Amino acid sequence: MLGFAHAPLARAVHSLCALLAAAALAAPHLARAQSGDEAIPVEPYLQLKPSSILLESLPAQQRSDAPSFVSGERMRGQTDGVTTVEGAAELRRHDMVIRADQLEFDQRSQEAHAKGQVLINRNGDRFEGPELQINVDSMQGRFTEPRFSLLQNGGLGDASRVDFLGQDKAVAYDARYSTCARTPGADWMPAWMVRASKLEIDNIEEVGIATGGVLEFQGVPILGAPYLSFPLTDKRKSGVLPPTINLDNVSGLEVTLPYYLNLAPHFDATLYPTVMSKRGLDLAGEFRYLQPQYNGQLRAAYMPNDSLRNADRWGYAVQHNQSLSNTPGLQWLGADVSTGLRLNLNRVSDDNYWRDFPRTSTSLTSRLLASDAVLNFARGPWSVNAGVYRWQTLQDVDAPIVPPYDRLPSVGLRYAQSNQTLAGTPGWDWSVTTDYTRFESDPALTGQTNGARALAMAEISRRWQQPGWYVKPRAQLHATQYNLDTALANGQRSVSRVLPSFSLDSGLLFERDAVFFGRSFRQTLEPRAFFTYTPFRDQSLLPNYDSAANDFNFASIYSENVFGGNDRISDTRALTVGVSSRLLQPDTGAEVVRLSLAQRYLLRDQNVVLPNATGLAGGDPVTERLSDLLLGASIHWDPRWAFEANVQYSPENHQSVRTTLSGRYQPGKYRVLSAAYRLQRGSSEQFDIAWQWPLADLWGGSKQERSTTGQWYSVGRINYSVPDRKVVDLVAGFEYDGGCWIGRTVIERLQTSTTTASQRILFQLEFNGFTRIGTSPLQSLRDNIPRYQYLREEINPPSRFQQYD
Repeated sequence: MLGFAHAPLARAVHSLCALLAAAALAAPHLARAQSGDEAIPVEPYLQLKPSSILLESLPAQQRSDAPSFVSGERMRGQTDGVTTVEGAAELRRHDMVIRADQLEFDQRSQEAHAKGQVLINRNGDRFEGPELQINVDSMQGRFTEPRFSLLQNGGLGDASRVDFLGQDKAVAYDARYSTCARTPGADWMPAWMVRASKLEIDNIEEVGIATGGVLEFQGVPILGAPYLSFPLTDKRKSGVLPPTINLDNVSGLEVTLPYYLNLAPHFDATLYPTVMSKRGLDLAGEFRYLQPQYNGQLRAAYMPNDSLRNADRWGYAVQHNQSLSNTPGLQWLGADVSTGLRLNLNRVSDDNYWRDFPRTSTSLTSRLLASDAVLNFARGPWSVNAGVYRWQTLQDVDAPIVPPYDRLPSVGLRYAQSNQTLAGTPGWDWSVTTDYTRFESDPALTGQTNGARALAMAEISRRWQQPGWYVKPRAQLHATQYNLDTALANGQRSVSRVLPSFSLDSGLLFERDAVFFGRSFRQTLEPRAFFTYTPFRDQSLLPNYDSAANDFNFASIYSENVFGGNDRISDTRALTVGVSSRLLQPDTGAEVVRLSLAQRYLLRDQNVVLPNATGLAGGDPVTERLSDLLLGASIHWDPRWAFEANVQYSPENHQSVRTTLSGRYQPGKYRVLSAAYRLQRGSSEQFDIAWQWPLADLWGGSKQERSTTGQWYSVGRINYSVPDRKVVDLVAGFEYDGGCWIGRTVIERLQTSTTTASQRILFQLEFNGFTRIGTSPLQSLRDNIPRYQYLREEINPPSRFQQYD
């Protein structure tokens, strides 16, 4: 189907259509007014129907049936023959537009021939040049000396010729390609580009393939290959990834040439062969999988004959998570059942692995590698978990650590009910928790015997509350039984403990409207009192498998037990009193200021203490009646500023025991400055500062100058130890945003032990929409700089309407 339009006539027809549409909309109202009777129904004359005009693409059948529209200043031709248009000639068909000084269109063959300032837009991909020959049905044709811009990744280029091979494929010859913007009025010489004898553009596979390709940066060839492929989108594809180069003070020069395998939509693999100048060849890889019911990954590395250690080195990490609820054979359990399996396996070849390869571990603790296999089951108030937990402890002769106990196995059962009615009173919560665990380790290292522990804990509580106050009593009963491999000091191999505990938590809430520094707030005053009573039971002979002192903070000071775990229950008979005051935004409730303080008063001495590292009786009982005073402050007065302060103050010594002060200033994107001071008296004192900031803000320059010349950013973090008088950790460098490319240079020094540190230089060139070369420092910057922002934010997939003609 073909439609013709003369430019002035088209405007007149458009105006006439607008008048008819307005009249159609107004007709019902005019009919009612003329009838004088509002009850007479009159149907509107204009019916709106769904349209496919704004679809990104049409099905093949609809595309072939889509009409073609031709317009221009002068037009001649025959019906169902050749039409010639001169002056502002245009041929439009759904997702394609051709514009030229002169256009010939054969309606029989659907061939179009355009000359003079030709532009064709195919699904948002634009090609401009002097002459075009194309079939608008098959989308096959030829363009002479075109310039082009691609929608998917913003790529630009030119060529001696482009052959269109269909709706989604094209081949450019003697091509140049880049994502750098063209400079008006000058020869295009981008900061980086690919020169290729042949450049294939495949929008189906969403890849570009350069034959005889050379990558140039600032006019200097830096990478050449007879066959070079690159993505047009973020879609995964198999192939060689850009090499990474790393300079490390331990392993020397490291060169990695990754290869990515897109095996299936739900799993993939990456191989990481690496040559280290001081060590040799390291063979590493990663396999990932993702399914609706399970997901996970496997990472492994093997180095045959490390030259520095004269030994084979290896390591692996496995993570697997799976929901078993819909597994065949388990559906009889019911639809409300939740069952899951979790595997976390980590192992390395030797104790020095963490020091020699500090960036390969997935464990949160580099010297303690956990291996867990856990099965969970939950249905209504019931929950069961069963697992085995093992540790690999990587020892350092200069800083040995006591290995944690393996739990082989550990089985737990819990029954919990909430908001129950007891004695005619609703709102009661109660639960029963049981656990059986077998603890194993090397007694020579732990100083304790191995054994099994069975425990049961019952708990009941209820919260009474009204506007302005609440009271919550809670009672607990702990029962524990130990069966040990060797006898205790009293000759027993079996020992038990039964211990009750009671607490009463209460608080008040006062509110008022207040004005500070010209701003209106809702101010609160929240006093809180927490009473706990746990009688004394002698636990000095019991082994300690998993108990440790809780961190002293605003959460633990309002708790019954000062220890974590289940082997020690403190005989805490104390009253904790605290108060908080907050300033809230009246309209949103957002917290602007928070001030808190709390202190615990011991009614009696605390005689239960932890054993020392050898398993023997520990320190002296706690006899001080007043605990350290906790003070905390949080201020977010302005979205750009944030301050936090926490102080643990000793009234007996009249000095702070622990202090943390931190602040952050973030006035906009890519601008953040944070600083912190941390004091642990008698142990450590550190200053920490981190930043990401454009250097142009320091020496000025207009936004227009920055956009044309690029933008330099300084990034880094410095951690300084006052007692050691040295920098402990250092990450510092620069980023340069050149618009179509980003350069990064970062120096990293991270402390790995009391006497050694890992040092490396990271350098990377990122060519937007094409590739990255070098070693990426992004993970290091994200880990070390709070609120670091990547200079290239993710955007939504592009639409052809972004380059609509």
